[in-house]
Amino acid sequence: MPPLPAEEYIEQSHLFRGLHRRLNSSDPIQELMIHLKEEILATTKLPMAVDYLLAELNHIGTMSTAMLRMGHYFTPFQAFLVQMAEDDRGKFDLNQAFVILEHEAMFRSKGNDPVGLFFLQFEILCRNRLNYDSGLEAISRDVVYNNDWRDWILRVRRQIGVIDLADMIYIYSEYYLIVQSRSSDDFEKPTAILFGEKEGRIALANRLKEPLYLFSALQRQLGYPAIPKPKGPDPLDDLLPKMKRTLEQFETRIKLLEDEQRQKGIDLSKFYQKPGS
Repeated sequence: MPPLPAEEYIEQSHLFRGLHRRLNSSDPIQELMIHLKEEILATTKLPMAVDYLLAELNHIGTMSTAMLRMGHYFTPFQAFLVQMAEDDRGKFDLNQAFVILEHEAMFRSKGNDPVGLFFLQFEILCRNRLNYDSGLEAISRDVVYNNDWRDWILRVRRQIGVIDLADMIYIYSEYYLIVQSRSSDDFEKPTAILFGEKEGRIALANRLKEPLYLFSALQRQLGYPAIPKPKGPDPLDDLLPKMKRTLEQFETRIKLLEDEQRQKGIDLSKFYQKPGS
């Protein structure tokens, strides 16, 4: 299937942005999607996709299963992100998934640049510590990538962690051909050139460095959106239990002081350890 028109991705971005902003309310996600459906441009196919998502949410309770069945509309990577967010065993939640999907859909609406899209998707996997094996397999099935891109992404999937990503980018760039042709005419040329001279220079400059430096340079130079960083634990979440324990300690101390002032003394028997305990 060819990529969707730009208006479809713009409306997708609006849907994911609305879900992210309203998800923390008391309304269930089904109610949120019903309201957001009224805001979506009726000339797009997204309202029909939302109906299918709602049906799946009502019957099974998940969105990813519906997105996987709608491979002609939602990409495998979009379905993968929602699937990871719906997994209770992970720390990746729907709030973070919707923020990322919003930015990714808006980037798609501006064109189908495979270079920028791959780095955007790969950085999403890295920053959110998602499964590389499943994630790269989902990326490789995106319609934006041709067969050469697909083969290279699957090669990255097999070799990630063994070979530096910067090396894999550099070898498949135009800059690699320029450097090698200067030194010797007899060198092994890559089967396909996927990256330009700029990407090759950036990759070579960031060899054996922290990968985040590579992503930061690529994001500045290629102009794809910055990845929203996952939020750490909120310190206020632990504040209420700590305050409760502190108040209980204060109450115990005040009670002991009141007993002493009434000349009853302090009853230490309540603090004795019971036999056999």
